[in-house]
Amino acid sequence: MLDALLQELVEKAGSDLHLLDGVIPKMRIHGELVPCWHEPIDVGSMVEPLLDGRQRTLYRENGEVDLAYELTGLSRFRVNVFRHHGGVGTVLRTIPNRIPSLSELCVPVELERFANLQHGLVLVTGPTGSGKSSTLAALLDVINSRESRHIVTIEDPIEFVHEDKQSCFTQREIGRDSDSFEDALLSAARQDPDLILVGEMRDRETIGLALTLAEMGVLVFSTLHTNSAARTIDRIVEVFGEEQQSHVRAMLSESLQGVLSQILCPLADGTGRVPATELLFATTALRAIIREGATHKVDSLFQAGRSEGMHRLDDDLFRLAKSETISGEEAYRKSNDKSRFERFLPPEESGETP
Repeated sequence: MLDALLQELVEKAGSDLHLLDGVIPKMRIHGELVPCWHEPIDVGSMVEPLLDGRQRTLYRENGEVDLAYELTGLSRFRVNVFRHHGGVGTVLRTIPNRIPSLSELCVPVELERFANLQHGLVLVTGPTGSGKSSTLAALLDVINSRESRHIVTIEDPIEFVHEDKQSCFTQREIGRDSDSFEDALLSAARQDPDLILVGEMRDRETIGLALTLAEMGVLVFSTLHTNSAARTIDRIVEVFGEEQQSHVRAMLSESLQGVLSQILCPLADGTGRVPATELLFATTALRAIIREGATHKVDSLFQAGRSEGMHRLDDDLFRLAKSETISGEEAYRKSNDKSRFERFLPPEESGETP
């Protein structure tokens, strides 16, 4: 039954399957949760065969475990199994077998600039489910198609599986191939890497190692759950104690090459979702701002960098709303400067008189 539900999920272009004991199963399709079965199911017996011995132990000890599951010829799925007040739950996220292109993802074409870098730190940020992994996979595929590099990916779990084209991949999974991101990064530094993908910079140790490797001449791609370039810079610095922050700002100012922040918005016609993005490239001015700890000045850089493709999230939301790709109400909800988007609202919602 699980395989049948997953096949339906893929056929309907859904992103996630939600299964909870005592609750009717649901799928997330174009951002909305919709029921996909008429009654609750026994989730524990359904997911137990997916777990190997190590994963069962982790689940018993921690109450949750991450893993990957594959239906050959259909798709891979990132799986989180967990306990909740009603029993057992799991969410399975679709990972397509075919790596999408940057154009298919509708992200800015200027992102290809990151594929030409030889060293430094590139961050793709956004909330859970905003397409960060897909964007990074597409970038790695561009590099794989063009250049001969050794690319090490460190993930929990492995999502997109890359076949060697021009490049050579080493893909490692936390819990199976290494105990932690920190251990895997230390090991990767001794594996002659050209590029390291860190699935998520979760803690101070991982962030510190990523910055160090980027300074040493390795190209590092990673993700954070932040929603803007300025907030991304602050988050990295704030992870460290005050006595270290000046040093971290200096490291980040030298190593950061760019930040892409993205969120997914439902299309106005209801047929899918499209990313709204914020893109910032490293410049001399940005490096000075980071060293000074003056991230409130970051917004001033977007206007100067417009010709290079740099833009704020609100700029992209405005573009999508003006072209009627997304609804004005959606742009208003996701925007930072609400007053700029009131023109897209019906008169009764914007406060205007008819």
